[in-house]
Amino acid sequence: MRKLLLQLDGDAHPSAFDRIVAYDAGADEVLSYGGVAEADVRGLVHGAIFTRGPKDLQNTALFVGGASMAKGETLLKAAKNAFFGPFRVSILFDPNGSNTTAAAAVVKLVRAAGGDAKGLRALVLAGTGPVGSRAAGLLLRLGARVRITSRDRAHGAAAAAEIGARFKGSVEHTVVSGPAEARSLVGDADLVLAAGPAGVQLLSRDAWSGQGSLKAVADVNAVPPMGIEGVEAIDNGTPREGVPAFGALGIGGLKMKAHKAAVARLFERNDLVLDAEEIYDLAAGL
Repeated sequence: MRKLLLQLDGDAHPSAFDRIVAYDAGADEVLSYGGVAEADVRGLVHGAIFTRGPKDLQNTALFVGGASMAKGETLLKAAKNAFFGPFRVSILFDPNGSNTTAAAAVVKLVRAAGGDAKGLRALVLAGTGPVGSRAAGLLLRLGARVRITSRDRAHGAAAAAEIGARFKGSVEHTVVSGPAEARSLVGDADLVLAAGPAGVQLLSRDAWSGQGSLKAVADVNAVPPMGIEGVEAIDNGTPREGVPAFGALGIGGLKMKAHKAAVARLFERNDLVLDAEEIYDLAAGL
């Protein structure tokens, strides 16, 4: 029986990247729908689950993507609400690659720090975005003491509260409007992750160079200037200023492996929901 993946994307055009990765991961056919709204989900999901008997539904799965985490969350909830009894299929939730990227970055940082994040001080620069907030939550889940930064106090405080509620802990928040203001925070951190937009420097080299507490730094930005000055996109544990550093491409290798492994796992059962936590656990085992 063919493995069918139903791709639900809130954007006008469903992601070609996600579709190609799904094929590479073993899906036989990807049914891609763009511009999907909450009201559309029930009909699309029922169309997928009613065509096969319950014992065959592990061969059908859903991928919820799109550029917006908030819109994706709405579509994910609607999809789960459309299930009933044995009529359900497994779902991978990865809007804009945020969950797989965050999981890969945290795995890299934690491994570089010795494999245990418990009690470590983690600083997530630009931690209110999709990757930053997910990474902060995963670090919190692992027992780290997490601080996020943002340029807006209200937005940052709301994000910190939301992350804490979702991942069951407390997240600190600090307003940082430029690289100079981040300097004092780095001296009180073991792990630093820059999760800002492409081409925006969040941390200058002299702000983190020589900081004795640092165990690892990571930057998910692949577009110059780097989010952390002195880190290169290809870095994969490369010593920089005496600290293991990870760039976007170094993180991306594990992100892609995790993404493909997650798609493949969808077709093992019909009752999985692979969100940030499940994707992290999968990536950590690769």
